[in-house]
Amino acid sequence: MSVTIKSSREIELMKEAGNILAIVHDELKQFVKPGITTMDIDKKGEEIIRKLGCIPSFLNYNGYPASICVSVNDEVVHGIPSRDRYIQEGDIVSLDAGVIYKGYHSDAARTWAVGNISEEAKKLIEVTRQSFFEGIKFAKEGYHLNDISIAIQEYVESFGFSVVRDLVGHGIGTALHEDPEIPNFRQKRRGIKLRAGMTLAIEPMVNIGHYDVEWLEDDWTVVTADGSLSAHYENTVLITDGEPVLLSAKK
Repeated sequence: MSVTIKSSREIELMKEAGNILAIVHDELKQFVKPGITTMDIDKKGEEIIRKLGCIPSFLNYNGYPASICVSVNDEVVHGIPSRDRYIQEGDIVSLDAGVIYKGYHSDAARTWAVGNISEEAKKLIEVTRQSFFEGIKFAKEGYHLNDISIAIQEYVESFGFSVVRDLVGHGIGTALHEDPEIPNFRQKRRGIKLRAGMTLAIEPMVNIGHYDVEWLEDDWTVVTADGSLSAHYENTVLITDGEPVLLSAKK
């Protein structure tokens, strides 16, 4: 495993990529409402990304056909936007987006409520988001990767929800996916020791029901095996010798 330590110049470029991605998510949050299609979200997202001087990370990545992954309700990740899929009142919608700025990637995901949603769905979204923040308490130089994983899993399971096992976070930089893989659940080994200058995409994916997932026939869309709701929260994170820096969070 080769984990890249970013230089100060690289970190500055990744900060700018993250700042732009935060704007993309903020604008998409305002755009998502009943009656639009998931394709509308994708088109809007690509428009914003390009307007801000970036390239969409996901478009044609390993054949993925869109710029924004739009996953609704029981869809965990990698939902392919469609002109036939309409957003409805009561849905929860996970948006995963990435940008490339001067050769450097940033990756982040958010799950939004559409109008009035159930109390259980509200709790799922909040627990998923907070599990990320529980995890990054250990995203500091000197801790091990598994410290992050354990903190996320223990927090999620304390609410009776489950952490997806088949999908994990990752390193990020000049490539969208770099070493190391970052599970959201306990590993047998402690994993690598974290060092200042590492950039990681930490992304808990949480189901109300069981953690098992399935891939649809499009070979991209991942859904919960039991049909339960799922939520996703992700940021690109810089490891420092102090507190972690959220490169893709709104300042």
